[in-house]
Amino acid sequence: MTALTLSTAAAPGLRADAIVIGVAKGAGGPSVAPGAEAVDKAYDGRLAGVLETLGASGAEGEVTKLPAPAGFKAPVVVAVGLGAEPEKDAGFDAEALRRAAGAAARALAGAKKAAFALPLAEAADAGVVAEGVLLGAYSFDAYKESAKETKAAKGNGKAPLAEAALLGGKPRDKAYKAAIERATAVAEELNRARDLVNTPPNDLNPEAFAAVAQAAAKEHGIKVQVLDEKALTKGGYGGILGVGAGSASGPRLVKLSYTSPKAKKSLAFVGKGITYDSGGISLKPAGHNETMKCDMAGAAAVFAAVVSAARLGLEVNVTGWLALAENMPSGSATRPGDVLRMYSGKTVEVLNTDAEGRLVLADALWAASQDKPDAIIDVATLTGAMMLALGSRTYGIMANDDAFRSAVHEAAEETGEPAWPMPLPEHLRKGMDSPTADIANMGERMGGGLVAGLFLREFVGEGITWAHLDIAGPAFNEGGPFGYTPKGGTGTAVRTLVRVAERVALGDLG
Repeated sequence: MTALTLSTAAAPGLRADAIVIGVAKGAGGPSVAPGAEAVDKAYDGRLAGVLETLGASGAEGEVTKLPAPAGFKAPVVVAVGLGAEPEKDAGFDAEALRRAAGAAARALAGAKKAAFALPLAEAADAGVVAEGVLLGAYSFDAYKESAKETKAAKGNGKAPLAEAALLGGKPRDKAYKAAIERATAVAEELNRARDLVNTPPNDLNPEAFAAVAQAAAKEHGIKVQVLDEKALTKGGYGGILGVGAGSASGPRLVKLSYTSPKAKKSLAFVGKGITYDSGGISLKPAGHNETMKCDMAGAAAVFAAVVSAARLGLEVNVTGWLALAENMPSGSATRPGDVLRMYSGKTVEVLNTDAEGRLVLADALWAASQDKPDAIIDVATLTGAMMLALGSRTYGIMANDDAFRSAVHEAAEETGEPAWPMPLPEHLRKGMDSPTADIANMGERMGGGLVAGLFLREFVGEGITWAHLDIAGPAFNEGGPFGYTPKGGTGTAVRTLVRVAERVALGDLG
């Protein structure tokens, strides 16, 4: 990962490959953002005009490079758009800073060091910029043969930005140091979640994922328990076993437990971990299989959030449940029409084996409920219907408690993760009535994302506050990179979960 430092050095005398400044979109053209005063002065106060001549407008994510002024030790100035100029006496939006830092970091791939002279009005701004840099500099090249040697010899690839100095930061200030430490911990774990999502399914089956979790747990003092096929069978986890029945790679249920001696509240995070989803016997059509390695993004987010909580030493107990299985068609696979007896004792008629995520989550939700946490949040790339409703960048939030749903939504907004509250209409529950079992895994086609949420609600323990995050849209970016978001795995929901845990630890979540 990119190394971060806080610096009080002046931009002209800093040895670096580039100086990054912010540019806002004003009514009369681009305007230079605070933090870049020394750079603007070196251009005789005409930097905004120069940038406008070069076509820059200050639009969000826009990157413009120009030669540094005479006397600067850095050869290049990189101007990155911050979007609309804020009202007088108002600072820049945190997400605008985060995205700008990410866009600049990505544009500086191959550079050894860059100085970021973006607006830092307070310590929180330093944390936001640091997070943007670390997430924007992310790259996944583990499967590119001799990646480093190839890049050096042929120049057909660039390593991530090696070092970023945040100008205007206060190296000895406790608040600034804490902001950087938090950003580093969360970004490192979020990027690890991205790595997991991007890893090919032939290398990341349930057993391999469980091994990654075990190694991280050992490193960070987290208690871990892994249930294999034998233990799952003994325990009666019919949902997880039913989904994994068609694969040569057996399913796993991983429990990660971080405990704080000062904790007054407890949270359980539950993640869907389908390491590859073919659809099973209800096979997905051509064109829908290619990205299904991402169907474990919910489990990756939960894993990263629990480790982040441990690294940050949050005063709240956080348990993560990773429901891991591979959904494949074979002679042993679950068939449409089969009935599974779940861990809760309820029976489910499987009408569509491609509605498998709710089956593994149902077992994990009931298992999490047995610990009687103060709240449960599950995260899953669950339904295409949610993508139709909210698009590819926004995830849906459902809950059995309106206040908790609002609190989770607030946490998502605070961290810059686009999300939207969704209802759980009671009339849709009837569509899952089954003549054979207690419930079917499918209901009405219209409102399918909401139907899935209603199904999951059936497996939450009585009296436990619960929320469901359907991240099917933003979990995997099939388009080009933007802001601090790369192509491929995005790490969606990690920051929301961490923020929820922080707010619970502080006693200010709903």
